[in-house]
Amino acid sequence: MSSHQMTYRSLGKCGTKVSQFGLGGWVTYGGSVTDQEITRNILLAAFDAGINFFDIADVYANGESERQMGKVLNELPRHRLVITSKLFWPMSDDVNDRGLSRKHIMESVEKSLQRIGTDYLDIYFCHRFDNDTPLEETVRAMDDLIHQGKILYWGTSEWSGKQIADAWKLCDRRGYYAPQVEQPQYNLVFRDKFENDVAPQAQELGVGTVVWSPLASGLLTGKYDNGIPPGSRLDHFVGLRGSLLQEDIVERVKKFAEISRRAGTTRTQLALAWTASHPAVSSVILGASKVEQLNENLLALDCTISPDLKAELEKLFAI
Repeated sequence: MSSHQMTYRSLGKCGTKVSQFGLGGWVTYGGSVTDQEITRNILLAAFDAGINFFDIADVYANGESERQMGKVLNELPRHRLVITSKLFWPMSDDVNDRGLSRKHIMESVEKSLQRIGTDYLDIYFCHRFDNDTPLEETVRAMDDLIHQGKILYWGTSEWSGKQIADAWKLCDRRGYYAPQVEQPQYNLVFRDKFENDVAPQAQELGVGTVVWSPLASGLLTGKYDNGIPPGSRLDHFVGLRGSLLQEDIVERVKKFAEISRRAGTTRTQLALAWTASHPAVSSVILGASKVEQLNENLLALDCTISPDLKAELEKLFAI
């Protein structure tokens, strides 16, 4: 376990604070991890380490992630937790069981609250932008959920800077609650969209960011230096391979090992600490299928990213 204390950061300009590292349910709880006791041990270890931010979505394991994580979160004091969920992706074959229509938002939030077993979500994310629904319909529905007390804040995930700005302008004009958090992908391999589009817009508007895939699906740990191990994420998710397993990226990840050795840490911890060091980042979402993996990731709290080290890393993984 890290010797450093967890730190807490604001979600942009809002008063609620989230732990520098959060724990997410994507592909793990209810998916690759089906044993409820393992899920319980990991979530309780996370809470004991100071993590207060738990990130879920309805589509993760088709609702099972919300159920599994919810059972454990219900053992903990609700006021000490920041619990999120998301909607957008299809949850069935029904034509209306997808997207960001008012109907789907109002129905989905009830289902997520029931599966998690809570009266409200701290943050409710629009999991992608919906080109089939007028933006005003979506933001008005989210505003209504805040007035109803079912959610405290709403956010976006994988929206562009312009889409976030358009939502803000509309909310400002109409007096609606504006999106307070964006959840983008961000890591040493994928920097361009976040650094050049999302982060500048978020900082200008006072929007927080909680970033996912800080280890590029495990690539930055060195797991794929010599191919794809059986049972690994890229073994299961073939669609991720094309963007990640490119020869030049893998070579850079191998050079990254030498930089981390000189820094006296591991590639995993250095990659996480670098991601958390960006001034626009409120929280970095970890994925963990074992307590030991979580503890190893949290050693990133002990890493200091000096200006020289930052420059070296960003030169190696140049945009």
